[in-house]
Amino acid sequence: MRWNVMILASCLVTTGCVGNSASERQDANVESSLQYDSVPCDQLLSRRNGLAQQYSLPTTAKPTFSNPAMGFGPFTPDMRSKAQRDSDKASGEIDAMNRSIDRRDCGKPDKQKKFALPG
Repeated sequence: MRWNVMILASCLVTTGCVGNSASERQDANVESSLQYDSVPCDQLLSRRNGLAQQYSLPTTAKPTFSNPAMGFGPFTPDMRSKAQRDSDKASGEIDAMNRSIDRRDCGKPDKQKKFALPG
């Protein structure tokens, strides 16, 4: 009976961490850049710069990940403050925007085409 109570208690503790683990929430900060491909370049650059300024992040921000010890990531509760979680989410958005910007060559001057007669 004593073992049953200990196993039940450990199961309850483990299930309490599901959906609230640090690794799970950090993975959610990574976004697809494809959603920004339909946004015009000037608007996308403006959105990225505004988001970076709002959270005091560089325009080259990337999502960060903690390194939990020995595979306990799914069981380690997310202890970050709300401000830190919001900043990490903004880093993920900025990174996704940057990937779309780089892929589409936004913000770079158009190559001037030279017209010349052959010969």
